[in-house]
Amino acid sequence: MITLKEIIEALNLELLTPGLGLNRGVTAGYASDLLSCVMAGAKKDNIWVTLQSHMNVVAVASLLSLSAVLITEGKRPDPEVVAKAEQEGIVLLATERNNYYAVSRLSGLGIQDEP
Repeated sequence: MITLKEIIEALNLELLTPGLGLNRGVTAGYASDLLSCVMAGAKKDNIWVTLQSHMNVVAVASLLSLSAVLITEGKRPDPEVVAKAEQEGIVLLATERNNYYAVSRLSGLGIQDEP
């Protein structure tokens, strides 16, 4: 199983929540910008790829116990969102690249859509 640390290094991602551990494993990936789709399809320990960066992203990630949220297209959450993510133990990552790039790179690392 690949760890968040390995993903960050391989994709050259920005870690927005540096106070959280990066040895957590990622079982699969899920990509969507619709919260309802994520709630229906993502699973525990998935990495979620989205361009959304608001507070509800943290709520959904926490509810599902996701490994991390990868925010794409240069979007950055407000400081309050980052603080809430740290409080909830949700790793937030960021990239300037788009969703397609992120998903294709994650797939190249062996992360698939089902554990």
